[in-house]
Amino acid sequence: MAEHTSKQFDAELESVRSRVLHMGGLVEQQITRAMEALISGDMELIEKTIADDHRVNALEVELDESCSHIIARRQPAAGDLRLLITVIKTITDLERIGDEAEKIARMAKLIHGAGRMHMPRMDMSNVADRALAMLRQSLDAFARLDVSEAMAVVRQDSAVDDQFRAIMRQLITFMMEDPRTITRSLEILFIAKAIERIGDHSKNMAEYVIYMAKGRDVRHVSIDEMEKEILE
Repeated sequence: MAEHTSKQFDAELESVRSRVLHMGGLVEQQITRAMEALISGDMELIEKTIADDHRVNALEVELDESCSHIIARRQPAAGDLRLLITVIKTITDLERIGDEAEKIARMAKLIHGAGRMHMPRMDMSNVADRALAMLRQSLDAFARLDVSEAMAVVRQDSAVDDQFRAIMRQLITFMMEDPRTITRSLEILFIAKAIERIGDHSKNMAEYVIYMAKGRDVRHVSIDEMEKEILE
C-alpha cells in the first residue's frame, strides 16, 4: 500500500512538472508571435496573441490549485516540498511573462493601426532573441534540474538590461531631434521595457531552479556570492 501511494505521489509531481513546461511552451509561443506581429503588422496574429493570454492565466490557476492540494494531502518534505514551492513561484513569473507578451502585441496594434507614422528606425530583434533564449534556458534548467544552466541565465540578465538602456537612450535622441516621433517612440519604449521584464522573470525562474536543487535562496545576492553558495 505504501509503495502504491509513493508511486501515485511521484506521478502527481511529474504531472505538475510537465504542465509547467507546457505552460512555458505557451508563453514562448506568445512572445514569438508578439514579435512577429510587431514586424509584420498582421492584425489577426496580434489579436490571437492578445486572446491567448487567458490560456496562460488558466494554467497558472490550475497549477496553483494542484500544488496546494498536493501540499495539503501529502505533506511533502525536503526536495519534494522545494519542487512544489519552485513550481508555485515559477508559474507566477510565467504568467507575468505572458502579460508582457500581451503588452507587446497591444503596442504593435497601436503602431500598425497608426500606419507606422513617424516611426523611428529601431531594431529590437537582438534583445528580444536574447530574452527569449533566457526563458528557454530557464525552462530547460527546470526540466533537467541543471544548476549550471540556471547560472548561465542569471549571468545574461545584465546584458539584456544594458541593451534596454541603450534603446532608451536612442529613443530619447529620436524624440529630441523630431518631436513628431514622440508617440511612436514611447510605444517602442513600452515594448523594450516588456522585453527587459521578460529577461527579469526568466532570471527569477533560474534562481528558483538553484533553490530547488541546492536548498539555498539566492535572490538578492550578487553573482559572485551565488556561485560561491553553489560551490559550497
